Amino acid sequence: MKILLAFDFDNTIIDENSDTWIIQCAPEKKLPNDLQNSYKKGFWTEFMGRVFKYLGDQGIREEEMKRAVTSMSFTPGMVELFNFIRKNKDKFDCIIISDSNSVFIDWVLEAAVFLDVFDKVFTNPAAFDGNGYLIVENYHAHSCKRCPKNLCKNVVLEEFIDKQLKQGVNYAHIVYIGDGGNDLCPVTFLKKNDIAMPRRGYTLQKTLTMMSQNLEPMEYSVETWSSGVEIISHLQFLIKE
Repeated sequence: MKILLAFDFDNTIIDENSDTWIIQCAPEKKLPNDLQNSYKKGFWTEFMGRVFKYLGDQGIREEEMKRAVTSMSFTPGMVELFNFIRKNKDKFDCIIISDSNSVFIDWVLEAAVFLDVFDKVFTNPAAFDGNGYLIVENYHAHSCKRCPKNLCKNVVLEEFIDKQLKQGVNYAHIVYIGDGGNDLCPVTFLKKNDIAMPRRGYTLQKTLTMMSQNLEPMEYSVETWSSGVEIISHLQFLIKE
């Protein structure tokens, strides 16, 4: 039985938030106040749609955006982690569940030659239109009250596991690697033998620490990390079992 590795993207695989990083393409590297203040909680994708329209209106096109996105650094140890996964790909299935967008993630993985490490990427679909504007859409609709309107990572994870089960694939362990508040929902899906791996010092880790202090029941184990190299040592232990 394989191990499923589910990764967040922003501040997990890359050491930045790709959506806020792209703002450096804007004039003076900032947004107008009315645009900046137009964000409403739970509607980030719609906000980014307005940001991409603004960038397009300023004449910012694909090549310039691609240069900015591919200049983002990987989080420490992630390159080593992906090389380790590639060498042991027979033992791992690897997916990304992200609130970024398909264009940004493809650019980053392609530039670093890591597309082959991942079996599937679940994120908001994006594409450039005929006028050279980047258009982003919500990944799906869902009824989860905890998550932003465009993406419940728990729903994505459950649907992926169910689909795999129907194809006869059952996982010995699910390892969820993330950092943010929207990574909490999929972590609650984890069961015994599964591992939540929150990035140290970020929202997910702080929330899980608070939950354990409040003695909230957790079947899964929690292992924090600051570098992908730490994740490798946990995975080496799992594949030796």
